[in-house]
Amino acid sequence: MPPLTTLSRLPSRYAARSVCTIVPYNIPKELPPYMSIPSSELGNTQSKPTLRMILFGKPCSGKGTIAARLSQKYDITTISTGDLLRQHITQRTDIGRQAEGIVAAGGLLPDEMMLDLLTTKLDTLKESNWILDGFPRTQRQGRLLDTLLAKHDIPLNLIVNMDVSDDLLFQWISSRWVHLPSGRVYSTCYNPPNVPGLDDVTGEPLTRRPDDNPETLARRLEHYYTQTLPLLYYYASRAYSTRLLDFSGDSDAIWPLLETVFRQSFPRVVVVFLLAIADGLCTS
Repeated sequence: MPPLTTLSRLPSRYAARSVCTIVPYNIPKELPPYMSIPSSELGNTQSKPTLRMILFGKPCSGKGTIAARLSQKYDITTISTGDLLRQHITQRTDIGRQAEGIVAAGGLLPDEMMLDLLTTKLDTLKESNWILDGFPRTQRQGRLLDTLLAKHDIPLNLIVNMDVSDDLLFQWISSRWVHLPSGRVYSTCYNPPNVPGLDDVTGEPLTRRPDDNPETLARRLEHYYTQTLPLLYYYASRAYSTRLLDFSGDSDAIWPLLETVFRQSFPRVVVVFLLAIADGLCTS
């Protein structure tokens, strides 16, 4: 746990702010009507919409863990702008060299650079199910993204926010290790690797990100409260066209809630998973 002097660097007026009251979510037998998919979306896909989702959360809240679980279990592509940038930094591309210093300081890259990077990725996905992780982070970015998706006729249909307390995030940050090439995240507290210091899949060494420290986290949280939180209110104001769900807790608590949403509203994603299981049983 960081010293109180570190925690106190966050303005006190932000301490109690949360989006929990925007769209509270409890698992009912049927989803409330005001959270339903827009009728135009249902008409275009015969009640089996393609998933186009944004995953929000504070820095280090477990967005990457949830996105990785979804990609592993279902027919979903995760677009993590953070992972894309880290790959560019590791590969020493032009964007990577420009971004390295900004990322290490906990800053945010120019909107146009992020949008160009995202556009190239989206062009390869077409009718695929996908999740955006790490973009947009500001109202301006959200509006730019809306314009881009409208141009390609692929509007968003689900926004999920993971709400984790600041105190818990400071505890997590000191125990986090990552496999940079894949973006897999481990914690010595609750999700340790099978072999200490090594990635479970490749056996390659794990590392600490240069921005995984209390000081940088405090700066990133201030960015979140001043820039990203207003974006969530922007999406909440247009909830008639895009569902926004808010979940409190860590990734293990959120996972079953999110699966319930998928089974009820995105059967195409689940059907593909079940077909893959059946095919594996028939060929085994």
